[in-house]
Amino acid sequence: MPVVFAILVLNFLLLHLAPGDAAQVLAGEAGSATPEYMAQLRQRFGLDRPLALQLVLYLKNMLALDLGFSFRHNLPVLALILGRLGPTLLLMGTTLVVSVVAGVALGLLAAARAGSWRDTLISILALVSYATPLFWVGLMLIVVFSLKLDWLPTSGMETVAAFYEGWPRVVDIARHLVLPALTLSLFYMALYVRLMRAAVLEQAGMDYVTTARAKGLSETRITLSHVLRNAVLPVVTLAGVQVGSLLGGSVVVESVFAWPGLGLLAFQSLFARDFNLLLGIFFLSACLVVVVNLMVDVLYTLLDPRIHA
Repeated sequence: MPVVFAILVLNFLLLHLAPGDAAQVLAGEAGSATPEYMAQLRQRFGLDRPLALQLVLYLKNMLALDLGFSFRHNLPVLALILGRLGPTLLLMGTTLVVSVVAGVALGLLAAARAGSWRDTLISILALVSYATPLFWVGLMLIVVFSLKLDWLPTSGMETVAAFYEGWPRVVDIARHLVLPALTLSLFYMALYVRLMRAAVLEQAGMDYVTTARAKGLSETRITLSHVLRNAVLPVVTLAGVQVGSLLGGSVVVESVFAWPGLGLLAFQSLFARDFNLLLGIFFLSACLVVVVNLMVDVLYTLLDPRIHA
């Protein structure tokens, strides 16, 4: 709770340090920016009050889980967030599972033959994936798999006006999910590959591995039953920490693929200076990171029995 409270205060102050507000955006769109009209808009949205008073009122509303009202969409912020939460969780969850599983498998494969051509190839691919900008990867995947090969859709979450139901709808959403999830997964997978490779090589030199070999265990059993369980701990830690950055990366990916999630909503509300909506999204992100880190702590007890002591 103290962490979430501190994040709420920092987010509020940082957003209000940025130039511009909702009144300036609406006045510009209306083509009228007279002082009287601007004062009327600021009074309507409570922007004419002192910043300290605005902060107190905001925290008071947050205690009642009242996220406020979005002037841009003319809807409560909570309703907007809940409507976009499902697509974002689907994209983030798929990305997290694919990147962690692929990163652990490739890192283990590279460490098993350290110094070989396979290790070099995997390391080069991981470095290229990490260094390539997400938006460029997304655009190239669209060009190759959508425009050239015509295998996958270019954007959106579902086919417009198709009105699929049941399994056809699930398949349609899965086809739209492939490219954005792959774009995000390539970046994070590269981190997990390098971390897993280093952790496996470190664990391979421990005394318990030498003891296992002395007992006559095969290298496959030593790797899968002993080394893997300990080497995966840093990967789990990093995956939990990066949940917040996953949402940040989804802003770019959702914008490229027009994925109707929180990332695209945050991008649009930023230009509209819809601070209530932005604060609501940031609050949800903070809670998500805190919850996932607690889940990682619990998962640690399953992976490493020593933590129980």
